[in-house]
Amino acid sequence: MWSRILSPRLIGRSSLHWRSLFTMKLKTSEFQSLFSDGLNGLAEVFGKHQYELRIAGGAVRDLLSGRRPDDVDFATTATPEEMKQMFHRAGIRMINNKGEKHGTITARIHNENFEVTTLRVDVQTDGRHAEVEFTTDWQKDAERRDLTINSMFLGLDGTLYDYFKGYEDLQKRKVRFVGSAEQRMQEDYLRILRYFRFYGRVAVEPDDHEIWMELKKMVVGNHVDHLLELMYSLELAQYLGLPPDGNVKEMKRVWQNTKEHSPKPMTVLASLFHRPEEVEKMDLRLKVSREEKTLALFLVKHRRELLKNQDEPQSLKPYTDFIIDSRELDSKTKVCELLKYQGEEKLLEELCRWSIPHFPVSGHDLRKIGVTTGKEIGATLQNLRDIWKKVVIRWTKMNFSAT
Repeated sequence: MWSRILSPRLIGRSSLHWRSLFTMKLKTSEFQSLFSDGLNGLAEVFGKHQYELRIAGGAVRDLLSGRRPDDVDFATTATPEEMKQMFHRAGIRMINNKGEKHGTITARIHNENFEVTTLRVDVQTDGRHAEVEFTTDWQKDAERRDLTINSMFLGLDGTLYDYFKGYEDLQKRKVRFVGSAEQRMQEDYLRILRYFRFYGRVAVEPDDHEIWMELKKMVVGNHVDHLLELMYSLELAQYLGLPPDGNVKEMKRVWQNTKEHSPKPMTVLASLFHRPEEVEKMDLRLKVSREEKTLALFLVKHRRELLKNQDEPQSLKPYTDFIIDSRELDSKTKVCELLKYQGEEKLLEELCRWSIPHFPVSGHDLRKIGVTTGKEIGATLQNLRDIWKKVVIRWTKMNFSAT
C-alpha cells in the first residue's frame, strides 16, 4: 500500500511551537472511491465561495492505512453561518444542525449526508464538554485533537497535511497524544479510553506503550491528584502498571506536600504503592530507569522507617546518619525526595544546605601504621567511622543551630 503514496516533502515550519508541516500526495483506489456526485457537488460549492475544504480526522487515518473509511468528516475555514448562507443559495438542504454551536453543519446532496465542521479551538473545557472559538488556522485545529494519527487533514486533491508526525507514527504503529498528554486528558477524560481503543487498532505489539513518558509528564503537572484518582475510578490504573488498589488517599496527601518543591515523578507515584513487590510489577510494565526504580523502592521502604526511634522530633539526624552510612552517590538526592514526600519543608531546606562530609581514613592508611589483617582493618575502620560520624553530627547540629 505504501508504494502507492507519492511525493513526500517538508514544506517548512509553522510559527506555532515550531512544528514541521509534512505534506505528500495520496493516490490510492480507496481515496478515489470517495468521489461521488454528492462529494463533487460539495467540493464545487466550497470552491465557488473560495473556502478550503478538507477530509479530517479518522477518515484520513483509515485512508493512509489502506482502508476505505465508513464515515468521512470534513473540516473547513467557513463559519457555520457562512456555510448556511452558501448552502441556501445553492438550494442544498441542511439537516440535523444540532451541532451548529460547535461548528458542524450537515448538508444533504444527491441523497448523501456530509458533516462539515468549522476549524476551531477550545477556549474552555470542564473535562468533558468544551466551549469553542472558530478559526481559519488548520494547525490550531490539529492541536486540539487527541492523537497524532487523528490530527491529519487530506485535501480533495490528495494532499496530506500533517503537523504532528501522525503519518510517521502510523507507519511505526505508534499511538501518541498530540502535544501534552496531560492537557489532552484534562480537556476530555474519555481520551484515556480512546488511547487504548486506538492502540488496539494500530499497534503491532500488545505491550509497546509509551505510557511511562506520558505518565511522568502528567504526575508533575497540574491536577495530578484529580487525574490519578480519575484513572482509578475508571479502573484504568492497573493497565498502566500501577497497583489496582493504589493508596489514592496517600497520593493526594503526598501531592499536596510535594507540588511546590519540584518532586521527581516517582516520588508522587510511590505514594500509591503498598509493598515493594508492586514496584517490581510496575517496572515490568513500564520499563522505568534503574534510578527511578531504586527511588521508588527507597521511598516505599523508608517513608516510615527513618522516623523510628527518633529521639528529637524535627531533627535532621536520622537523615544525615543515613546519608553518611550509605555509600551510594545519590543517597542525598533520595533523602531529599523522602523529605518532600513527608512534607518536611524545614528539614528539606536544611538538608539542601548540608554538604556530605568525606570520611578521611582508608584501609591503605591503616596498613601504613601496621594494621594488616582484613578483619582487623574492617573493625578498625568501623570504629573510626562511628567516632567520625558523632563528630560530624555534632558539627552539623552546631552549624544549623547557628544559622
